[in-house]
Amino acid sequence: MARKILLALGIAAISLTTAACNTVKGVGRDIESVGEAGDDVT
Repeated sequence: MARKILLALGIAAISLTTAACNTVKGVGRDIESVGEAGDDVT
């Protein structure tokens, strides 16, 4: 029983970590595109 709970927690942790990485990548792309737009204006 404890092994199943530990396995479920591990899978949940990996899933959250992967989702967080994708979110950070998206924010980085957004910031980069804003910077490029600012360069294009000047």
